[in-house]
Amino acid sequence: MRLSDLPAGSSGIVTAVDDGSRVGRRLSELGVVPGVKIAVIKHAPFGDPVEIRLLRYNLALRKEEAAVVQIDPESTNGRS
Repeated sequence: MRLSDLPAGSSGIVTAVDDGSRVGRRLSELGVVPGVKIAVIKHAPFGDPVEIRLLRYNLALRKEEAAVVQIDPESTNGRS
C-alpha cells in the first residue's frame, strides 16, 4: 500500500521508498526509510497535502510525494 492511500488516524511501517527519484532520496534523508513507523495525522480537505508523524516530528507531503513510499499498514485489531 502507498502512504498516499493510508487513511487519517492509521499507521504503518515503511517497507520501501523509491529512492531512484529526487523526492525519494530527499524523503530518505528526512528519515523515511524501511522499518520506520509512520502515522497519518490528517489529510487536507481535497487530500493534498497529507500530514504524517515519524521519528517524533510531523511532516507535510504532497500526495505525489507520499506515493513513492510503500507502507505495511498496522492492524487495528486488539487495540485497547
